[in-house]
Amino acid sequence: MPSEPLRRVLITGGAGYLGSHIIFVLQQTRRFKVISIDNFHNSPPKVYDRLAKIARDALPADATAQDKDSAEIDTHKVDLTHAEDVRAVFEKHGKGGIWGVIHTAALKSVGESTEIPIAYYHNNVAATMFLLEIMSDYECTRFIYSSSATVYGTPTQIPIPESTRLSADSPYGRSKVMSEFMLEDLCHAEPGRWRAISLRYFNPAGAHPSGLLGEDPRGRPGNLLPLLAQMAGGRVKDPELKVFGNDYSTPDGTCVRDYLHVMDLAKGHLVALDALAPESKVFDNCPDEARYKAYNLGRGRGFSVLDMVEAMRKASGYDYKMSFVERRRGDVPDLTADPTLAEKELGFKAENDLETMCRDLWNWQTKNPQGYDTLLA
Repeated sequence: MPSEPLRRVLITGGAGYLGSHIIFVLQQTRRFKVISIDNFHNSPPKVYDRLAKIARDALPADATAQDKDSAEIDTHKVDLTHAEDVRAVFEKHGKGGIWGVIHTAALKSVGESTEIPIAYYHNNVAATMFLLEIMSDYECTRFIYSSSATVYGTPTQIPIPESTRLSADSPYGRSKVMSEFMLEDLCHAEPGRWRAISLRYFNPAGAHPSGLLGEDPRGRPGNLLPLLAQMAGGRVKDPELKVFGNDYSTPDGTCVRDYLHVMDLAKGHLVALDALAPESKVFDNCPDEARYKAYNLGRGRGFSVLDMVEAMRKASGYDYKMSFVERRRGDVPDLTADPTLAEKELGFKAENDLETMCRDLWNWQTKNPQGYDTLLA
């Protein structure tokens, strides 16, 4: 019996930290042909070579031509704010030629977004609108949106269920809220055409256990864990870690976040993608005809900044020095997920614990002291 043809899935931001791990998971199934677009603003094109190597090495001895095709990535250097360049990618495959889109590309720093808000709205909201318009023109109407726990702002309930009112506290978070509303409105306007899922990430962490894939931000890391890893590895030379605020209403006064392994997060995209298929029952309980859902991706357990410093100390052996400074604008005390709905409806459950996240992150850092510029043996 012949196998089903590969489903073409376009991933925006495919060279990035999240996008690259999602590509890995999709390639392992040998059910998809990945098309990736990225402007390499915060990621290097070298990641594609590593992804292809992992996928080729995993092919069985009796791999078919289709299996081999699934190991290759169709890559495009494209900025999503340049609509005509995006349109050219869709034109290459024709109407209906791309089965679905996973949209991970975005600017993503809470702190930076308070300094350059217009850039965040342009890159995160306007570009999403351009993408949806082009998708509609090319009869591509299945969409996974990379949202964020920041959409909840300062929540009144911990852990946070998806029913919590969206009320972001930063331009970054608001850009995600706006895009979610736009997507939901589209699904209500054209219920017979669109199927879409927003995945509200909490805090992705860790790296591929091989050490071949990981987070390699350009310049100084804006997120805590890669900063800790690069401090321990000597890439960031700061003598001490500046902790933003120690007077929050949390057990130790520092911000609490729900961390999940990036490999678990990537697998969450696979189950969400499968939920967009016509045979899926995920949307059967929608209150109306619109086929739109939002899910938290998290573990349901929060860790403070000080908890994370201690976890990375154990993983790396590095003795971090710390000082406390003023709170950072846009930060909220606690973002811990209620992951119940994603487990119930998608079958998603984050399996990896904090120790594994830190171990895999440190493995990535030690094997790649200069990120993807490190020459592999």
